[in-house]
Parts: sequence; C-alpha cells; structure tokens
Amino acid sequence: MKIRINKFLGERGIASRRAIDELIVQKRITVNGLTLDTPGMKVSETDVITIDEKRIATTRPVPVTILLNKPDDCITTSKDTHGRKTVLNYIKIKERVFPIGRLDRNTTGVLLLTNDGELTHLLMHPSHESEKVYRASLDKPLSEKDKKRFEAGIMLDDKKTAPCQTKYFRDDKKDVIVTLHEGRNRQIHRMFNALGYAAEKLDRISYAGLDAGSLKRGEWRYLTDKEVSQLRGTEPRSIGY
Repeated sequence: MKIRINKFLGERGIASRRAIDELIVQKRITVNGLTLDTPGMKVSETDVITIDEKRIATTRPVPVTILLNKPDDCITTSKDTHGRKTVLNYIKIKERVFPIGRLDRNTTGVLLLTNDGELTHLLMHPSHESEKVYRASLDKPLSEKDKKRFEAGIMLDDKKTAPCQTKYFRDDKKDVIVTLHEGRNRQIHRMFNALGYAAEKLDRISYAGLDAGSLKRGEWRYLTDKEVSQLRGTEPRSIGY
C-alpha cells in the first residue's frame, strides 16, 4: 500500500514529517529518479528513494527507543557543524536514532531517542500533551504571588502559555518543580525571565511518565515494551512529583 512520502520516511526514522516536506521543497529528494518539488506523493517499499543522492532503505527498521540522562554542555541534535558534543556521542549503537524533541545545551535530564517515526510524531503532536516535569534552580526565592502567576500562564510571543503546576522543592523556595504539557522554545527559562527570575539550572526529571531512575549523567538504557506501550497510550502511567 502506498502512503504519503513524509509519513513513509517518518515511520522509518529518517526525519520528522515537517523536515521531509522541507527537503522536498528544496528538491533534495528523488523517487525512482524523479526529483520531487511538492509534498503529497505516495510511495511504497518498492520505490527507489534518495535524499541528497543517497539511497534510503525503505524497509521498516526494528523499532528502538532509548532513554538518556542527558548531561550538561551537550547539544540535542544528530550532528553539530561547530564540532560540539551531541547526545549521540553518548549512544553507540548500530541503529540510527533521533531525539524526540529537544533539551537546551545546558538543560540536563530525561531525553528520549528513537528510530520510530510514528512514535515521534505521536509524542510531538500538540494533541498528545506529553507531560514534562522539571526541577528549576532559581537565582532567588520564588514568591507565592509569582508562583500563582507562573501557574496561570505567561504571555510569550503574543500567546499565553497553558496553565501548569509548580511546587517548592526546598524550604528556601529557590528550587521549584514545574509540570507542564507544552514544549515551546526555552519555555521555562522565558517564563521565569518574564517574572524577573533566572533559572540557573534546569533538569528534566521525567518525560511522559518516564524518569532516569539510577542512570547517571550520560548513561542510557533501552525502553521496555511496556514503557513503549505506555508512551503510545496503551498502558496506564503515573508519576509522583
């Protein structure tokens, strides 16, 4: 059965559907020798597909999903043109995996990587509302008033953030647990900045109900079948933060 090329390649972990569409517009993808210039073409495993003149394996790879406890000073990308360390420097496996979403260079904690494009699309879609829990270390105590303002939503880029949850992690009120379901660029940093605070350290404690457990910074593990089912929404999930 033929399906749209962006979904076809996304399911094989080549790139996100949006990224595939951009490659098509840039005329970097061919199908059976013909250069594509508009998204929408349908393909199957019998078609010969190339990206930048390199042939793409059209068979589905064995699904692999990994949880990494991301260290500091590390880029969440597959490659870096400036020679900086990326998350893939910590994962040495034969399968080609990609990060699900991003963490800033100096944000640590739970990061998922996979070659399962379908799972990536599911978790990144706004309707999925994947829960993300962070521990933010601030430059000064967070007042009760600002805590309530933060939870109610902050205007960023002319759009208010969705309501979220916060709670103090320490008595000095400088360490705060933040639970949200959005994933805007540098969202937590920008929300605190808007209230006059700086998040000096940010650690993602959990993503979609999964935490790092005993993994040290830079260590990783494969997810179990049950955990992958949990991510897909076919298993119940809970977290105690």
